[in-house]
Amino acid sequence: MNGTLICILGALLVGLALASTPLAGGLSGSARIIDGDTIEVAGERIRLLDIDAPETAQRCTRADGAVYECGASATAALASLTEGARVRCIADGKDRYGRLLATCIAERRSGPVEINRSMVALGWAVRYDARSAYLAEELDAAKARRGLWAGSFEQPRAYRSGRWTTARTEAPDGCPIKGNVSSNGRIYHTPWSRHYNRTRIDTTRGERWFCSEAEALAAGWRAPYQ
Repeated sequence: MNGTLICILGALLVGLALASTPLAGGLSGSARIIDGDTIEVAGERIRLLDIDAPETAQRCTRADGAVYECGASATAALASLTEGARVRCIADGKDRYGRLLATCIAERRSGPVEINRSMVALGWAVRYDARSAYLAEELDAAKARRGLWAGSFEQPRAYRSGRWTTARTEAPDGCPIKGNVSSNGRIYHTPWSRHYNRTRIDTTRGERWFCSEAEALAAGWRAPYQ
């Protein structure tokens, strides 16, 4: 974990430590990072409940006007939170793609830290919608200009919608998800994935287009790891 993140977490630990949270049950193990709000634990794909991070291909603008890869920054922040930690996730249903929705805790030597809450408090994720938890953490991050709030950014939901609409007009039958076959297996790329634009589909190799993530997952494809 880098020094800057340690300093920020140090200031937040009083509010983020979950010493009284029951950790029994659920999934546990090391976390494999998919993007800023999705991980894999014990072979299960998990969407962090109530938060939304910028997509891997998303760019934002710093206060000085410089454009940077905020999706990559959010992914790196999540990796730092989980690095070397045993992660425990307590599921609360599934999303429309069949991924578990869960609150996850990184068990660190300094104490347990709720990952969902930390991502919002650090400014690298926002609340998923107006009904989601972590309003206080989001307001505090915005006031302190942490993470995304240090400059300007498009809400992840709006970014996904815009990329999807554009890609749909160019894809066969309006199905913009690319199902690629490589040495790493069968991987699907959404219009907001980092490698979407450079991925080419060759149907003679068994590659194909999908109309939804649910369709891609059901056919045996997976999202790329970061």
